[in-house]
Amino acid sequence: MKSSPAIQAAIDLTAGAAGGTACVLTGQPFDTVKVKMQTFPDLYRGLTDCCLKTYSQVGFRGFYKGTSPALIANIAENSVLFMCYGFCQQVVRKVVGLEKQAKLSDLQNAAAGSFASAFAALVLCPTELVKCRLQTMHEMESSGKIARSHNTVWSVVKSGLRKNGPLGFYHGLSSTLLREVPGYFFFFGGYELSRSFFASGRSKDELGPVPLMLSGGVGGICLWLAVYPVDCVKSRIQVLSMSGKQAGFVGTLISIVKNEGITALYSGLKPTMIRAFPANGALFLAYEYSRKLMMSQFEAY
Repeated sequence: MKSSPAIQAAIDLTAGAAGGTACVLTGQPFDTVKVKMQTFPDLYRGLTDCCLKTYSQVGFRGFYKGTSPALIANIAENSVLFMCYGFCQQVVRKVVGLEKQAKLSDLQNAAAGSFASAFAALVLCPTELVKCRLQTMHEMESSGKIARSHNTVWSVVKSGLRKNGPLGFYHGLSSTLLREVPGYFFFFGGYELSRSFFASGRSKDELGPVPLMLSGGVGGICLWLAVYPVDCVKSRIQVLSMSGKQAGFVGTLISIVKNEGITALYSGLKPTMIRAFPANGALFLAYEYSRKLMMSQFEAY
């Protein structure tokens, strides 16, 4: 039995949530180090120095600061992303004149992923802002930019609402969109091209877990290499707005380059590259297998 559009959307949403959960549980420590190095590059000499200082200051739990909002952010983002990815694939089929069940090329899948990411950014921005602030709370307090407070999700949310209102959680939305839309073109493009390479004439659906994880890792590397400076600016905007600074994307970008040099835009790139393979590999593995499982259950029914 062919699934209806509503059932297909529910399957994609659920599979995306599974993928987002796997991604966070696998890559959260690397993401924490990335955000710290992006926001306070003058405090850390490199990846190892950041890891050692984080451990000495707040212990092993410091690497998992922001895990709750990270889970919410990734589950929300990937649920919406993969659900909209299915819809956007149908839009691309209509635009290029293909039938509903026709296979899209790797380039067409990349375009569909890019369109879908714009919708995902709307749910990602508020939760990622809370995550980034929690991850850098120790540095913000130590540098005197904010007063000492309880480092909990709820305290960050209350503080944000009190200072800037609900719209304050969308600080960095423009930079999030600037990162997501082109970034996910390369993300899905790299993933689909890698799957085509490993399939080598067979159906992509027949690929095992190792090629899927490697393809997910390639997709993650492509995304971050393409848009990493934009992500660095976004992290600065979302974290430093906590202390009352309201600079926009262009102003923050110019300030970083002028005061710290262009290399500051690549602070934290190493942990991001290390994280890309396990985190995005786990994301696509969980997504593809949970999606296949649900599809087979509905077809059997």
